[in-house]
Amino acid sequence: MESLRELYRIGRGPSSSHTMGPSHAATLFREKFPQADRFEAVLYGSLAKTGKGHLTDVAIQDAFAPAATHIVFDTQTPEDTLPHPNTMELSAFSGESLLGKWRVFSVGGGKIEIEGQPSVAPQDVYPLSTFQEIKEYCQRENKFLWQYVEENEGVEIWDYLRDVWKQMKATVYAGLNTEGVLHGGLGVQRKAKYLVRQRHIDESPETRENRKVCAYAFAVSEENAGGGVVVTAPTCGASGVLPAVLLFKQEQQGFSDTDVLHALAAAGVIGNIIKTNASISGAECGCQAEVGSACSMAAAGLAELYHMDLDQIEYAAEVAMEHHLGLTCDPIGGLVQIPCIERNAVAAMRAINALSLANFLTYTRKISFDMVVKTMYETGRDLFSKYRETSEGGLAKMYTE
Repeated sequence: MESLRELYRIGRGPSSSHTMGPSHAATLFREKFPQADRFEAVLYGSLAKTGKGHLTDVAIQDAFAPAATHIVFDTQTPEDTLPHPNTMELSAFSGESLLGKWRVFSVGGGKIEIEGQPSVAPQDVYPLSTFQEIKEYCQRENKFLWQYVEENEGVEIWDYLRDVWKQMKATVYAGLNTEGVLHGGLGVQRKAKYLVRQRHIDESPETRENRKVCAYAFAVSEENAGGGVVVTAPTCGASGVLPAVLLFKQEQQGFSDTDVLHALAAAGVIGNIIKTNASISGAECGCQAEVGSACSMAAAGLAELYHMDLDQIEYAAEVAMEHHLGLTCDPIGGLVQIPCIERNAVAAMRAINALSLANFLTYTRKISFDMVVKTMYETGRDLFSKYRETSEGGLAKMYTE
């Protein structure tokens, strides 16, 4: 498995696959052909169908600036003929002369692959790639998951995760202090500031927890929808879940930043397992691969935060993913707003519930985490393309105003 640096990426929203990935590809392409005076980008599949709402064209144009850029949204090429649902072709020109052309796949989490070229990602740093293997190793060596991360990544990983946590908190605070209507035409009002400030008339501790966790998840998701800076966890569209639960629990229970970094490491292992053995791309496997994965990561991170054992961490992660199986990706108007923002908040609450179940029921379970990851991938591949980030089905089809 790859480094957690590849999973937790700091960048611009609203979509790791539709904004961060294409922006990164365009930047590399511009560096390859610095003499070009104009560029063309042809977007296919999900990039073409929801690229406008995800600001894909803006991200590419900004990366190629100040050169002129022509964007083509090819919505006619059938998705099943493409090598990947998020396919794009970049061309560089000097005058009328074609300097070069790349076919690029934005495979999720901000990562890209270039056809015919070796992967730009660094070499795998983790020798094991399933939870069962990692659990058996950690039990044999008497290690926590965070120690397994340190062993393979080196102590330098804590500086990186410290920056990740700093940005996660900054995004929460930015979202909590911003009001207004999100761009895109749906007229979606930012709600995080309202949620965090409006106390329920008869608020119980449980109600307060739900309100604050939701406020934090809304804050990050609204920042993401507005094109702000977020951390992929594992994607931009699902970036609100993990920071919401970790920040709330830190404030509630007084966990140290070191405790939180250990939780981020454990959550990262879960995200890496999903990314390696299945997918974190909504265009490939629906929202179960994004928000479902984020919920699973958050549940595992919470279990590590409470110093639960490896079986309990596995159960928390498994429960969180199992009950997102089949979740479709159907953003209205191709915008990462409805149902995406609310969905992050619901998943954050579900992660806390998964933690509670793990505390009581771990040793009665029948399903392994690896099994549910494999199931998620097969389910996602079986989903009709309308429900895989194309905005052609589900709420995206039904919604009218």
